[in-house]
Amino acid sequence: MWLSNFTLVLPNEVVDRGAVRIEDGVIAEIRSEPVERPTFDGGGRLLMPGFVDLHCDMVEREIAPRPNAMMPIDFGIHELDKKLAAAGVTTAFAALSFATESVYGHVRSLETTSAVIRGIGSLRDELLIDHRVHARYEITNLGAAPTLERLLEEGSVDMVSLTDHTPGQGQYNDIESYIRSMSERRSMSREAAEEVVANRIAQRQDPEIERKLHDVVGLSLKHNLSLASHDDDSAEKVAAMHDLGVTISEFPVTGPAAEEACRRGLWTLMGAPNALRGQSMSGNLSALDAARAGLLGIIAADYHPAAFVPAIFKIAEVVAGGLPAAVATASSNAARAAGLMDRGEIAIGQLADLVAVEPGSVHRIRATFRGGRIVYSDGTLHPLMAMAA
Repeated sequence: MWLSNFTLVLPNEVVDRGAVRIEDGVIAEIRSEPVERPTFDGGGRLLMPGFVDLHCDMVEREIAPRPNAMMPIDFGIHELDKKLAAAGVTTAFAALSFATESVYGHVRSLETTSAVIRGIGSLRDELLIDHRVHARYEITNLGAAPTLERLLEEGSVDMVSLTDHTPGQGQYNDIESYIRSMSERRSMSREAAEEVVANRIAQRQDPEIERKLHDVVGLSLKHNLSLASHDDDSAEKVAAMHDLGVTISEFPVTGPAAEEACRRGLWTLMGAPNALRGQSMSGNLSALDAARAGLLGIIAADYHPAAFVPAIFKIAEVVAGGLPAAVATASSNAARAAGLMDRGEIAIGQLADLVAVEPGSVHRIRATFRGGRIVYSDGTLHPLMAMAA
């Protein structure tokens, strides 16, 4: 099968009116000129590698769109699958937490999160894109450790991140702001919020937290999983995480943390919505500022997969390598950080996971291919040979 007359975004260059031949789901040939009688004529549209999303928080919203409206887990996974394919994502790591005290606590119980993880595994072969599991381990939640360890041992987890949402550091380093937010969000008095915060800070001193953290890290490394740290806020925090075996710094909160992560050879991951908006919703480091400084390695869907394409174009305006470098943040860099060497580039021998994009005032995804098979189309890109037959 030939995809011809596309503007190809290759690893180090952009080729106008190029062509790609696909055999058995793999890229077999690349040409710098169109071919006759292709299966698809791109009409000059961009062809990018499919996006590899290492951190997507969306599945919980499909399973529980409202606190008291739980949907069947299989149904929610299938609905997310369609949305991700339409956003150009061809490999997705669902970021799943065991954190009953969070905003989505009603779907983050040990039982529900475990069921979602196992549901993704059981449905994997029938879904449009490649779904994997990113387990988020809240290190202060000691009760979650045995469940996570079981899931790790049974091979149900593909990536682990270490999170610490203790007030006074990381994402919540402004304790006053955190108390005010908790009081408003949970409709509790300021005094009650202050008491909750004080208890959480005190609980962080439990020595069992560090012991169990090392157990989870050791088990993750035993299974050759990529390890990420979450919301690093200082060079010292990055150094400590690096020494544990972490290779990805997710959502670094400050410039110095991102700088230290890069200095130590860690991948820095930030949200595509942050890059699109030009600012963090929490007032933390801007992904575009990080890109300008050469500190941005990977973008992830976070809470909005559709942000991938417009974020790529925003990053391309400020990063040294232009469009190829911007596309790499959503594809090859993410794939390599997750240990996936068979995808993420338009290159011979790589999986034919591809995205056809039409630039404009609003950039549009016209089709998504996984392994050379269309898994999303808006009807714009027609199979020419099939129509002729």
